[in-house]
Amino acid sequence: MFTAADRERVSKRVLEIAAEDPRVVAGAVVGSLAVIEGDRWSDLDLTFAVADEVSTTDVLSDWTEKMVSEFDAALLFDLVAGASTYRVFLLPGCLQFDLSFTPAAQFGATGPKFKLLFGEAVEKSHYQPAPEKELLGYAVHHLVRARICIERGRYWQAEYWISAARDYALSLACRRRGLPTSHGRGFDDLAPEVRQRFLGALPASLEPADLMNAVRVTVTGLLHEATDLPECAGIEACLRELTNR
Repeated sequence: MFTAADRERVSKRVLEIAAEDPRVVAGAVVGSLAVIEGDRWSDLDLTFAVADEVSTTDVLSDWTEKMVSEFDAALLFDLVAGASTYRVFLLPGCLQFDLSFTPAAQFGATGPKFKLLFGEAVEKSHYQPAPEKELLGYAVHHLVRARICIERGRYWQAEYWISAARDYALSLACRRRGLPTSHGRGFDDLAPEVRQRFLGALPASLEPADLMNAVRVTVTGLLHEATDLPECAGIEACLRELTNR
């Protein structure tokens, strides 16, 4: 596995590449390394602004060749978010490197984990977590699908939907406590009694009885978190019906 020194070496070299490329006019570190939470296991997230008259696609293509040739990087996937394109690489030692480019006119922080290294950034609105009613809605949808899959004997698929519903229910718990809601980042910071409430939502097996028990626990935990939401009143009876078999 990679070390912090490996990560620092890659970061230093990538910033050198940026300094050598006149098309790149600003750069920042984002993610956990932009704040004090970065630790030995943090991946590397660097984002750059490209001069507005330059194609970000061309820059990304050129840089990808450098990443592959210099670091033996493997390209995992791309993610487009607004004007930004993120390219995710995996380097030897399992170091994940997220590289992104944005036109200079739209380059700026979309969240608190942004540390400008050089150049200028514009003021932008920060992304907001999903509304509580949306998290509740997805959880309910997934629980309905889970119960139907159990009845159809589609037990692997049922487990998929149960896990997804549990994640949305826990995200709702995080949202209500001001914790991060994406990618399970806030789950471990929930109070022990909240986590304990959802332990049974992890199916013990793919047997129908265990799957149904996980549905019941997820429903109970979800209702506990959403009981005072206006949207809950119209769906509570249906949710409880899901737990009967």
